[in-house]
Amino acid sequence: MFVSRAYVPESLRPEDRWEWPYTIPAVAEVVERGLEFTRPVTFLVGDNGSGKSTLVEAIAEGFGLDARGGRAARKFHDPNAVRTDLGEVLRLETTARGARMLAGPRLRKKGFFLRAETAFGMTENLGGVPGYWDEDTAELSHGEGFLAVFRSMFRDPGFYVMDEPESALSFTACLQLVALMHDLGESGAQVVCATHSPILAATPGADVIEVGEHGLRRARWADLELVTSWRRYLEHPDAYLRHLVGDLDD
Repeated sequence: MFVSRAYVPESLRPEDRWEWPYTIPAVAEVVERGLEFTRPVTFLVGDNGSGKSTLVEAIAEGFGLDARGGRAARKFHDPNAVRTDLGEVLRLETTARGARMLAGPRLRKKGFFLRAETAFGMTENLGGVPGYWDEDTAELSHGEGFLAVFRSMFRDPGFYVMDEPESALSFTACLQLVALMHDLGESGAQVVCATHSPILAATPGADVIEVGEHGLRRARWADLELVTSWRRYLEHPDAYLRHLVGDLDD
């Protein structure tokens, strides 16, 4: 592993906690207590607005990755790189391996942040560019393009951050990503992923953290609200749909 903890130093904690994003319970908890990483693969799961994307963006920034998405070890500093409010103050406590990587030569910095909102443009514009992927992803479906990115950019021991990578993936493609993330964890890489997908969250050996009004809590996959909601819907879709579309025929 490369990162053992994300935290906000006391000297950087905002005096006014009544402004976004510090009003989000999960963010407030990280500011007060920090977030420990205990396994090579970590998932943050929760509903829209729970703060999971805000957290993974700031974690990516803490490792020197642009909050818009992209790879570590860029040759030139981007003056237009985004800095989020939380990213300005969040710090990462690294392991010895992480400290060596961050302090070492540029080309030895291994990491990538895949953000769903910007990944579509990235897959279309960076195919064939040295240091990225060989495929012309503009000629592929979005899902195939995502998988090309995963295969090319998530293959060495490094620090990888993902925000809802399942957005363009089919069921089968999600299973391929599960296999990739598991292999990365086994090979010495570290993955931090925000997701709505019960498929991804089932990655063997992963640490799953449920994000919501309660803040942060570790949970077993079977106990996740995400999982129980999907299970209930798939077993009895009519129980949900009749409230949305009126009476349904038997």
